[in-house]
Formats: sequence, structure tokens, C-alpha cells
Amino acid sequence: MRRHPVAGLLLALALAGCGSARRSAASGPAPGSLEALWRGSGESVGLVNGTSDYAVGPLRASFVVVARDARSVNRPHARVLVARSLRAKPFLETVARLEPIAPPGSPSAAGGGVTRIYVARFRVDRPGRYLILAQPIGGKRIGGLGYLVVKRRTASPATGARAFPSRTPTVASAGGNLARITTATPPDRDLLRYSVAGSLAAHRPFVVVFATPKLCTSRACGPVVEVVQAVARRFRGRGIRFIHVEIYEKNNPNLGYNRWVREWHLPTEPWVFLVGGDGRIKAKFEGSVSVAELSAAVGSRLT
Repeated sequence: MRRHPVAGLLLALALAGCGSARRSAASGPAPGSLEALWRGSGESVGLVNGTSDYAVGPLRASFVVVARDARSVNRPHARVLVARSLRAKPFLETVARLEPIAPPGSPSAAGGGVTRIYVARFRVDRPGRYLILAQPIGGKRIGGLGYLVVKRRTASPATGARAFPSRTPTVASAGGNLARITTATPPDRDLLRYSVAGSLAAHRPFVVVFATPKLCTSRACGPVVEVVQAVARRFRGRGIRFIHVEIYEKNNPNLGYNRWVREWHLPTEPWVFLVGGDGRIKAKFEGSVSVAELSAAVGSRLT
């Protein structure tokens, strides 16, 4: 997930049918349009997206605002505006909250040293391409522009769908050789105790994280396994299983995604799914997620 230069972003948006950068450059942005608001934001930059798999209905969009000095902007809240094109006026406004992507006290960060990520929740009822403008509140004025593609259905398993009964690796199936099934250092045996298939057969609620602790390198991909470990400690003794599954074949990115990722049809990584005792997906998170976000979801959906 790379940050687009401003000119490149405008060109990409124009080619995608999200607006006409060439026409705007000649006549100036229309008053009240998203482009006018972006150019009037002070420092105009592009967003680094942390999520990409969207479908009509409620959306969770995460992103990083990176200033021109390559530093991420970490203010508690950001104003978020959504429009159908650069020249259109926003039809939706909400506020994104800055979330830490690692547990308290953890030195871990995403690629590029990112330690926090903005999360916005809103609803879109029609498929299509949309533009999103984020303006962090307070301090030096800055506006980050990005786009999202909303489809009729998600590429990943939908909330409410049945979880796929993957026979994910465990301590037992690995014969005790934990380096085969996790890149975490040190390995967390508790997250490797149960498989997805076994948990579904036992009708036990569980949280499964598809992630690679060692090999996650993008600016928006954080220490998700550490977050799941922290949440697992909070819910210890509550009958909820927590499962970690690596994403690459033989833990080697050059070999591509492993069969468990393919079985779940995951278009990106990392992912966290909450599955109830009835075997249906209750909630899901793409990309980085905070301990507070995941804890709230587990407490409301699985207990």
C-alpha cells in the first residue's frame, strides 16, 4: 500500500471515472466540490489505505494520512467527507477516530513506523467508485484524498455467512515444530492450540486471525497478532477460542498465499474474523485493528 503522489492520484482518479483532473486544472474546482475542499485543506496529500474490500451497507474504512515530510499525522480525530467524484459535492460527512494498532506498551509498529491508524464507519447503499477526503482536526491544516470501490458483495466471507471449516495447523498437527506454523517470536502456543474446523465441530465461538507477524511490511499493516493476543488475555476463561493462521505457503512470500487463505477467499491480509457457536461470522476486520475495537466486538458478538 503505497502513498500516491498528488499528480499521480489525480490522474488515477480521472482514468477511473472519479473526476476530471484535466478539466479542473483548466477551469478551477467547482465551489463546494470535493476537489475544492481538498485543495482548500492547506497541505493536499493522498491517503494510505488500510482497507480495500468494501460492499454496500455499513463500511469500516481505515487509512493513514501522511504529510509531505513522510510523517504520519496522529491527531485524535479527522473530518471525513465522501463524494461520488472530484467535482461532486460530498453526500456524507462523518468523523474518523485515531486508533492505536498495537497493544499498550508494545514497541511494535507497521511498516514505516506507523503506530496509529484512522478508522471511519459509515454506510454506502450503492456500488461504485467513491472519493474520500480526510482532514485531521487541529494543528496544521492538511487534507488526504483517496478512493474506495464499493461492490455488491465482498470478496472475503461476508458477515452472517458460514465460516469455512479449514483444517488449520495446530501444535499437535505440527508435531511440536512451531516454526513451521508461525513466524511469531516467541510463538504463542495458546493461539495454535485449536483449528478452525475443530472449533466449528465443537460449536465453540472463536476469533481467527490470518496474519504474518514477521512478514507484514506495508505502512498500514500493524501487529495484528499481538492485538489478538491481548484481547485473548482479556477474555480468558470465557469459553472463546483464539486462533492464529499464517498466510504464506511455508511462511515464504515468494510461494504465495497458503491453502487456508485461499479457502477463505481473502483478497488481502491481515484479517480477523469473529465466529459464533452457530458457525456464522459475526464480525470481521480487514487490516489493522485496535485492542479497543476488537475487544468491543468480541464482548458484544461472542459473549
